[in-house]
Amino acid sequence: MSDKIHIAIDGCEANVTQRVGSNVYAFNIIKQISNLLRYKKKTRATVLLSQKPVADMPKERINWQYKIVKPDKFWTQWAEPWHLFFQQNNYDVLYTPGHYAPRLCPIPYVSSVMDLAFLQYQHQFRQTDLFQLEKWTKYSVKKASKVIAISQFTKKEIHQHYGVNPQNIIVAYPDVSLNLKETAPARKKAYFKKHGISQPYFLFVGTLQPRKNLVGLIQAYELFCEKQTGEKPLPKLVIAGKIGWLAEPILQKIKNSPVRGHIILTSFVPTAIKPILIKNALALTLVGLYEGFGIPALEALYLNTIPIVSESSSLPEVVGKAGLKVD
Repeated sequence: MSDKIHIAIDGCEANVTQRVGSNVYAFNIIKQISNLLRYKKKTRATVLLSQKPVADMPKERINWQYKIVKPDKFWTQWAEPWHLFFQQNNYDVLYTPGHYAPRLCPIPYVSSVMDLAFLQYQHQFRQTDLFQLEKWTKYSVKKASKVIAISQFTKKEIHQHYGVNPQNIIVAYPDVSLNLKETAPARKKAYFKKHGISQPYFLFVGTLQPRKNLVGLIQAYELFCEKQTGEKPLPKLVIAGKIGWLAEPILQKIKNSPVRGHIILTSFVPTAIKPILIKNALALTLVGLYEGFGIPALEALYLNTIPIVSESSSLPEVVGKAGLKVD
């Protein structure tokens, strides 16, 4: 038996230009595995992709290679397992940083799970997405040799819903992935001016989607504004993130809000701007109904900004005694 290890990695989730949520997680996991393997001469990795790697993916070297597998259509269930079948003697294990592994995988695999929100809040997902999340996650988790969860809360959920032995679920907490290089003051000034942002402001960072409870956040902000008196400037509410699925009620709530003039939508936030937005905020808000971890809250702590989070799911686990927890 060879003492060398060859890892196949599903890199599709990371191989995009505008990364949010699971894309950011997958990219940073892959980047750190690449860094670790620089010192592991007996371990090599082949990253499987449906398209050529984007510019910031780790560069190829002797023990780090990319393999473009076609066709694009039904990639996880057709192209990837077909490749693994013919190369099964070449790989020792498959790692997928997303929820999904091939239904028919000829080699052992390890799968990551962010959360199982789709089981509790089905009405907040599109039907096509819901079907895939329910069916594909279930078999992926049950057939995995090991499952990586991003919080103790998620580990508990996986065990409760799928009956996976807790010994086969490894909790690996995410770290922050902020680019802390100083952004040119002129760029910061231009971005703030473009979106009408001035201090003080509350901040939400993330994709606009139902389970982020943004309608509830806006209602809370309206109550906050009603109670403010005096000459101090009223803190604005900056909602920074791209429009996600089923976002129409959120956009309608903003449009009809009596304080809509104080609510700012920025759309997708460039990587270099995100730390500046968080660092200069009065507080970061993450009052979602369900979070597998809640990385923005961790980023806020890292940048010495107060996180205001829901007292639910994993969020108390993330902020501990350092954040403000609300109903």
